Amino acid sequence: VQLQASGGGLVQAGGSLRLSCAVSRLTIFYRAVGWFRQAPGKEREFVADISSDNDQTYYTDAVKGRFTISRVKAQSTVYLQMNNLKPEDTAVYYCARSKFRGGGNFDPDSTYDYWGQGTLVTVSS
Repeated sequence: VQLQASGGGLVQAGGSLRLSCAVSRLTIFYRAVGWFRQAPGKEREFVADISSDNDQTYYTDAVKGRFTISRVKAQSTVYLQMNNLKPEDTAVYYCARSKFRGGGNFDPDSTYDYWGQGTLVTVSS
């Protein structure tokens, strides 16, 4: 199982980025996928998740209305479209595979078993 995150970079506040997470076919069809982030000196936090069976999406309050998670099964890729970026969005972003098809538990240690390598997003003010 391998997840490959990409798409990070430097952007000004108010700008946009789209992160990509390349996953296996098993993952795209049968597992939920989440995005997490970790800012310097802070703990890893949940950002968004998408279920495999019905594409149900979940977001942390801080990104609702600005970020959109989606999946393209034919490409085996999960995306995180980030709009209206703020300096506080600066972090390393990780994608992760859930042990389940979906659900409302986003605990990084108990729910997700495989992680991508992370991609750095820097938002300047």
